[in-house]
Amino acid sequence: MKRSEINALIRDAKTFFESFQFKLPPWAFWGPEDWNGKGDSDVVRNQLGWDLTDYGAGDFQKRGLILFTIRNGNLASGHPKNYAEKIMIVRENQICPMHFHWSKTEDIINRGGGNLVVELFGSTPGEELAAEPVTVSVDGFDRVVEPGGVVVLTPGESIFLTQGMYHRFYGQPGKGTVLVGEVSSVNDDNTDNRFHEPQARFPDIDEDEPPLHLLCTDYPQYV
Repeated sequence: MKRSEINALIRDAKTFFESFQFKLPPWAFWGPEDWNGKGDSDVVRNQLGWDLTDYGAGDFQKRGLILFTIRNGNLASGHPKNYAEKIMIVRENQICPMHFHWSKTEDIINRGGGNLVVELFGSTPGEELAAEPVTVSVDGFDRVVEPGGVVVLTPGESIFLTQGMYHRFYGQPGKGTVLVGEVSSVNDDNTDNRFHEPQARFPDIDEDEPPLHLLCTDYPQYV
């Protein structure tokens, strides 16, 4: 992805968050120069902040995600915080591809806007898509979903995803962009994503202009 595209998407994201009165922490708005001397922080160590990916597909509008990690622990360092929180923006038909987590459990929450479609499969011992139905908790009530079936979350609804449960999600066509929250156990995007079809988690960036704000993957270079 070009840095100019990433910068434009972050500008749009800030406007979208503000339209819901969802407030980010002050450091979300820092420029690269503001991070000088800030490396000794949980923000840097635990990869908080802006995160944007096209999953290596080169078509962010169809296969991509922009998110902001607000809080997170760190399993490798033994950090005492054992939970994480993210806020995400999911556009109509913009797919977050099929994956599960070995360690993390998570609530995916429709915080407002359109409807979020969540497609589900169980997983086999060999980590393939299972042919059996899955039982999933939607707002605290169990629901049985056929393999490849979907749960449509309207604003205010949430779904609880356990380890090994394959899921992909996207905004329902005709319903608008979705503000999506995630509350989970500790998040580790470097080691805890099992994509059904192998793909990159973080983008390769063409630095055609300076960063507006740093991505969490920029910290090693700039901080």
